Amino acid sequence: MAFDSKAYLSTLTSRPGVYQMYDADGELLYVGKAKNLKNRVTSYFRASGLTAKTMALVNRISDIQVTVTTTEVDALLLEHNLIKAHLPPYNISLKDDKSYPYIYLSSQDRWPRLGLHRGPKRRKGEYFGPYPSAGAVRSTLHLLQKVLKVRQCQDSYFRNRSRPCLQYQIGRCSGPCVGMVSDEDYAEQVDKTVLFLKGKSQELMSRLADEMESASSDLRFEEAAERRDQLMQLQKVQSVQGIEGVRGNLDILAAVVAGGAACVQVLFIREARVLGSRTYYPPTRLDEDAAAVLEAFLPLFYLSGKQVIPNEIIVNQLPEGAGALSEALTFRAGRRVEVRARVRDARGRWLEMAQQTAETNLNAHLSGKQTMAGRLESLRRELDLDDPPARMECFDISHSSGEATVASCVVFDNTGPLKADYRKFNIEGIQAGDDYAAMQQALERRYKRLAAGEGRLPDILFIDGGKGQVAQARAVLDEYGIESVRVLGVAKGTTRKAGFETLIDGDSGEESVLRGDNPALHLIQQIRDEAHRFAITGHRARRGKARRTSTLEGIPGVGAKRRRELLRHFGSAAGVSGARVEELRKVEGISSTLAQTIYDYLHSVDD
Repeated sequence: MAFDSKAYLSTLTSRPGVYQMYDADGELLYVGKAKNLKNRVTSYFRASGLTAKTMALVNRISDIQVTVTTTEVDALLLEHNLIKAHLPPYNISLKDDKSYPYIYLSSQDRWPRLGLHRGPKRRKGEYFGPYPSAGAVRSTLHLLQKVLKVRQCQDSYFRNRSRPCLQYQIGRCSGPCVGMVSDEDYAEQVDKTVLFLKGKSQELMSRLADEMESASSDLRFEEAAERRDQLMQLQKVQSVQGIEGVRGNLDILAAVVAGGAACVQVLFIREARVLGSRTYYPPTRLDEDAAAVLEAFLPLFYLSGKQVIPNEIIVNQLPEGAGALSEALTFRAGRRVEVRARVRDARGRWLEMAQQTAETNLNAHLSGKQTMAGRLESLRRELDLDDPPARMECFDISHSSGEATVASCVVFDNTGPLKADYRKFNIEGIQAGDDYAAMQQALERRYKRLAAGEGRLPDILFIDGGKGQVAQARAVLDEYGIESVRVLGVAKGTTRKAGFETLIDGDSGEESVLRGDNPALHLIQQIRDEAHRFAITGHRARRGKARRTSTLEGIPGVGAKRRRELLRHFGSAAGVSGARVEELRKVEGISSTLAQTIYDYLHSVDD
């Protein structure tokens, strides 16, 4: 089946990350990075302007998986690791012949030097990196040159100096070539440089702070000022190594569940480097949460003997049997294996990256043409329709004890949600908390226009509610002479759990319950949940706006200047509301007539 790029791109995130393209046999074709995944992947499916190589790649694509990263630098490093590990055929001809750069610190010299290094690590010394680009290395070397003053000149230049060079004169080298620094002081500079390059910035800054205080106590103020300046410069520095900053072999697993489907995203991290990721879609029932999915997935994944067991497994939801699983994996691996959920720092960033990737991939999976086609066909059979529905709408109501009532209308077609067609309705003029009246008003405002030809009628109208709301919907459609729309209510079952919803036929009033693993129910749930989310978002925005609005706004004859005078005189809007007419008259610019108007307005609002 041909890859449906339109459906996939409609749900793709705009965050930075890495994308992996696969053929029909599941073989990896190409790995790429992007600052904006949606824009980059979309460029492969343009109608024109593609090279012959790119067109050949696109014609073979059967699936695309993405890994969302925190920054573009993280995406670049991950892309590098994936290409080295898998050697995809469409990456080989595009691969840069230059390797990723490192910072090299020589160890054989009396006066070690720092420099940029590419290629095999044959020389003795320490290597720090990899860095994403030569520019990142040069930026780091430039900072170290200013702060810690370890030499960076070539050995041939260093050995032939008879007087200090320009770098020493402008304060960017300690001048070891001509004996301007002792062996002990230079070794200390090198030691501090190593601390910085290993990511131990806090330890380095604590050391500099102690030296600053010691120098100040001994009245060595120039040395104290130098340490102060070093501290200030280091505090402005941010790490350039992105997601590579912690040692350890571990796997990160994030599970998400939505719309009756589950996705487990696995990041494989070895020696603090993300070597790759895999996406799995294990079958699941609707009443399972992420922890239950992981509880079933982890033993199958690690105890089959096909997967290397790391020292640490980090999950976004700790499964109920995590302790037993840890013991089983420890026995199988012959070493201690931990299963954890609460992590911070680099591990926390990796876990967040896996969670975001799982959410992105699950949305794409749910909206994929093949998945949607199967669900629509199942819905056609359950409702005994001649053809799968081409357009569906769902309404929901949201309010807080009757305050700021908002109705939502979401629209789906055979590719998934059509967000451009979503609508929100601010409900006015009804009794607080009357959901029937709110539903009636929203439906009238929507279908009055559709009946007049201002839009496209749906094939199915879902109503989030029971028989009362369904009856309101049927009455509104009858009022406007609309007979082609099938009305279906989605009511929570007695357990009020996902997977046990009751469906109410708008024509016959008959109730039915679909099995929890029925694809038609999965689709209905996805549409209902989206309507619920959209209604809550609109309600919260409206409620927040109302609570930011002063009760003094809207009083006839009272503009911004008079409101300011009232607030200055009484101290608050509550003080104005509690004032008598005689007291209101004392405010500058408030006449007797206006005072009575203000009093009447505020007390009519209170009533």
